[in-house]
Amino acid sequence: MQYKTNKDLPENVSNVLASHAQDIYREAFNHAWEQYANPQERRDDTSCEETAHKVAWAAVKHKYEKAGNTWTVKK
Repeated sequence: MQYKTNKDLPENVSNVLASHAQDIYREAFNHAWEQYANPQERRDDTSCEETAHKVAWAAVKHKYEKAGNTWTVKK
């Protein structure tokens, strides 16, 4: 399922990411959900949802890094 707003994101995302990072996560997840809906588009046997979460975290990691328990903007 896609996420319409940041309030719809899972707690393990919304509780640790700043609002901007949540935007990145949500947009990347939704795009990946559409792109990998067909199992033949995925590299392995993971579900569409699992693949979309992986893509979303990768997108966040382009702009943010984890410092201890906090995600901060990369410098």
